[in-house]
Order: sequence, then structure tokens, then C-alpha cells
Amino acid sequence: MNLALKEMPIAIKTDDPKAQHYEVPTSLFKIVLGKNLKYSCCYFTDGSSTLEEAEKAMLELYCERSQIKDGHTVLDVGCGWGSLSLYIAQKYSNCKVTGICNSTTQKAFIEEQCRNLQLQNVEIIVADISTFEMEASYDRIFSIGMFEHMKNYRDLLKKISGWMKQDGLLFVQHFCHKAFAFHFEDKSEDDWITRYFFSGGTMPSANLLLYFQDDVSIVSHWLVNGKHYAQTSVEWLKRMDQNVASIKPIMESTYGKDSAVKWTVYWRTFFISVAELFGYNNGEEWMVAHFLFKKK
Repeated sequence: MNLALKEMPIAIKTDDPKAQHYEVPTSLFKIVLGKNLKYSCCYFTDGSSTLEEAEKAMLELYCERSQIKDGHTVLDVGCGWGSLSLYIAQKYSNCKVTGICNSTTQKAFIEEQCRNLQLQNVEIIVADISTFEMEASYDRIFSIGMFEHMKNYRDLLKKISGWMKQDGLLFVQHFCHKAFAFHFEDKSEDDWITRYFFSGGTMPSANLLLYFQDDVSIVSHWLVNGKHYAQTSVEWLKRMDQNVASIKPIMESTYGKDSAVKWTVYWRTFFISVAELFGYNNGEEWMVAHFLFKKK
């Protein structure tokens, strides 16, 4: 698998996931996600944690594990709706945060949040990471939930290492299987998650990135039990089901009146699938990996 990945582009079908997830109106995600609009695994410290508390707990864990300090320059690669960029910018007022997203709707939302929160230490760039180049370098780089959309990790990590200061650190989160890596492939009628939600995607194994240390070297490696992601998706599903009336016009304007019900079912089934997959085997089969790398 790692040999095959080294022969592939950094990413394939980049327009598909963008349309599938990230150009869907922010209004849908404001209903379904928590207050921080964190569209990735959250961290439930105990059974009574709310989604908002779990979002904050995971954002705090990123800060702790990345060893970020106030005054650092920060790059958030694949920043989504800015949950981490905005969290760091508020918590560490002397940090300068640059976020890269692949969606104009995400950039507009984050910039609106910055105005509301009176933050002046955040800059958002819309770019395709697989082709994007820049000269700047950073103390801390974060990539949360982006590597799943990528292929050639050697080339990707080489590119990112070029943006790290000599003593800079890179923190990565991706979901994974405990032992096996595989491509999301659309080969049969049953592969609808690939077709509608994960075109060009990869399921990494828990240790896959350890085979790509040409330009970075591992400092620490953690595994987060899959039950955290399962619970996250259950909470998203609950919010979707509690707000059917509000979601209906969003689905109609996004997918057309004829397809609105079908796509509502697809989204529900997607959230159910994530909950079932990551909850399987008590969260010890599919899980979430954290890595901290230094520059070589």
C-alpha cells in the first residue's frame, strides 16, 4: 500500500469531496455540528459530556499534544469551518494563525466569526493543498481530518515540512483502521459512501504515516478509541433528527426538491455508518490516530 501511495498524486478527485462536504451550505452544519463547527472526531471525557464539551476537550487535547505556546506562528492545513484556528486565536492572543481551506463558504464563515469575536490574528486562504505553494514557515502546523482525503503521503509531508521552521512541529489527526490501510473505491452498488461522501479517500492504518519519514520524524504517536468518534456521529445524527423541518429547505435548495428526501436519508445513513464503524469492537478496530512530527 505505501509503495502504491508513493506513486500516486498527493490527492485525486479533489473536487468531489469539496462538493460532497465542504460546499454544502454552512447552514446545514450549523444545525448538525456543535458550537465550534468541528467536523471531525470529538473527545468525550465522560458519559455525560455534551457535544460542545467534547469539541472543546479535543481542541484542548490538540493544543496540549502539539506543545503550542503563545506567540507561535500557526498553520492549520484543511481548517474546515475554523474550529481549531478560532480556538487557538482566542486562547493564544499572541499567536498568528493561518488557515487553509478548500471552500469559499468556509472562508466566509470563518471571517464572519473573526469579526464577531474581534479577532485580528487569523488569515484564511482558499487553496487546493495538493498544488498550493508558499514561502512562509511556521512554529506549529496542524492537519485535522485532511490526510484521509490524500494519497501520496511522502510528497504531502515533504511539502508540509517545507513550511515548518527548523524547530517546528507538525500535529496530524486522521481516522484509521488498527492494522490495514485501504482506498475508498466505488466498484459496486454497495460503495455509496465512497460515491457520495469519500471519493478519492483513503482509510489509513494506525501506523501508516510512520513509513513516510523522509522529511519529518516522529516525536509521539497516540491512538484515540473509536467510541469517541462513534459518539460524535451519534450526536450529529440526533441534531439532524431534531431539526428535520429546518433541514428540509436546505436539502431542497442544495440537491433540488426531487432529491431532497434521498439526500436527507444519505446524510442520516452516513452518520449512522460512522457511529457503527467506529463503535465496532468497543472502539478498538477503527479509531483515530494522532501524530506529532518534527522536521528532519
